[in-house]
Amino acid sequence: MRLIFVYIVCALFFVGCKKDSPKAPEAATLVAPAKNSECTPLQSDNGTSSVVRFNWLASDHTETYELQVTNLETGTVHNKITSNTVETLSLSKGAAFSWVVISSNSKTNKTASSGSWFFYNPGTETSYVPFPAEILNPEPGVTVFRDINNEVTLNWSGADLDDDVVKYDVYFSTENPPEELLASVNGNIEARSVSVEHDTVYYWRVVTTDSEGNTSDSGIVDFRCH
Repeated sequence: MRLIFVYIVCALFFVGCKKDSPKAPEAATLVAPAKNSECTPLQSDNGTSSVVRFNWLASDHTETYELQVTNLETGTVHNKITSNTVETLSLSKGAAFSWVVISSNSKTNKTASSGSWFFYNPGTETSYVPFPAEILNPEPGVTVFRDINNEVTLNWSGADLDDDVVKYDVYFSTENPPEELLASVNGNIEARSVSVEHDTVYYWRVVTTDSEGNTSDSGIVDFRCH
């Protein structure tokens, strides 16, 4: 009886001393600049750059945010770490950018990423390069099941401030990078079915072309078929 009592006391001791695991930060929700839009700069720094304001909603269990803004033409990444949900950056005029916010806290190594949005910082241009197509399905790195016809459907979403996308070139292959042209489809089509094999990794990308001949590349994504 005494031994049982000791076990109970020890169990209560360990339960009482057990600490809750730190909660991982949650993803922030982007607000502005709006997705696939032309932003309105706060002011012009000089002839080549202007100040752009970024805003997002606060996320739970987050101490700091890392704002990452990438020039889609040059690949230059602008970073700013902050505890605020509003920040500004000086960016090149007449260029397209993507932006994302990474949430973190000091109690865990885990982070959370917001969605990635495209926007255009206006300059003197009269024709806009289309935004890179957004890969919707299959998502990068996932495993997908073939349908009854041993096919999967590739889905993407395109956008252009001029609204003049004329075609999408879809490249698809088991090789990385995918250089085999699967199809060229009309600018109002954003899906394509393709035959696949079991337990095989595929790579694909979408190149968008507008009526002025401007192009953009989605970048390469991969998925595995089950």
